[in-house]
Amino acid sequence: MSNHIAVLPGDFIGPEVIDATLHVLDAMQATHGLAFEYERLPFGGGAIDRYGEPLPQVTKDACSRADAVLMGSAGGPVGDHPWNRLPREKRVESGILALRRHLGVFANLRPVKVFAGLEGLSPLKEAVARGTDLLILRELTGGIYFGKPSYAREDQGASTMVYDRYEVERIARVAFETARQRRNKVTNVDKANVLDVSQFWRDVVVGVHDTAYPDVALDHLYVDNAAMQLVRTPTQFDVVVTGNLFGDILSDLAAVIPGSLGVLPSASLGGDVGLYEPVHGSAPDIAGQGIANPVGTLLSAAMMLRHGLDEGAAADALEAAVQTALAEDATVDLGGSRGTEAFTAAVVAALQAAPATA
Repeated sequence: MSNHIAVLPGDFIGPEVIDATLHVLDAMQATHGLAFEYERLPFGGGAIDRYGEPLPQVTKDACSRADAVLMGSAGGPVGDHPWNRLPREKRVESGILALRRHLGVFANLRPVKVFAGLEGLSPLKEAVARGTDLLILRELTGGIYFGKPSYAREDQGASTMVYDRYEVERIARVAFETARQRRNKVTNVDKANVLDVSQFWRDVVVGVHDTAYPDVALDHLYVDNAAMQLVRTPTQFDVVVTGNLFGDILSDLAAVIPGSLGVLPSASLGGDVGLYEPVHGSAPDIAGQGIANPVGTLLSAAMMLRHGLDEGAAADALEAAVQTALAEDATVDLGGSRGTEAFTAAVVAALQAAPATA
């Protein structure tokens, strides 16, 4: 039976890394007995130009009936760009938030792993980066990005951070369940010494832990200390759970530990259909040059195989192939010589050298 994948290529390098990833997935149809049907859909800046909005109804409908949604990078240059001058509800960023809400995905999983032999790519000392294998679990549909009131006026601006109990309980359960499959430790990150909403968040996390997951180790860090600890001793972390705003910031900070945003994947889960996308942006400055790094999208596809399509063995094989290709010769942004096409070919070669049983 074919898996129906809604494909949102996005803007600038988005289509480039998506095309590379679909090429690899097509190769896996032969090596791993998989079957995919792709439906390319408008999303982001290109959808604004065509439909007047970043998330048109045709895309929403198709995503709802898909088995999984695989997205490239959407958006344009920072600054005075036509997409950035639109009313906020018409901008690409609002389209991303709307897509998450439409799919009902509330748990954003962002793994941060330094592959053995590639420690030299990290800006941290190799001894510090070595062995890093953590997962930042970000609450995705609540908090300050969605709280009301929110406004900007001539003399005042305000945004409101709001969390309901059920929102914290469900992300806490995901954190503890995930930790049980890893190294059995959860670090909760908040700002409970200053923010009442963070104290509420912490109290609810502790309640879920004490009631249902006492076997999982739980500790707490304020977000400023967590930022320092992530770059000081990243190996101390297993699963980090935090709210929408703090997770947005910390996941981008942690993303540089392996050497580049270009190697970081993500999965957004919780609804009937998961959303899988790289952490990096659309990089208009390198679009069309053939040097876009497809690793983040490839590893996002591996997360799609594992979490969305129940193809764990195929996910393991894809991750191993990416690691093999990186060890042979990294992409240009990581100091290697391979462009998008060459790196993609190397991943396919690694898959074919060790095919799985269909």
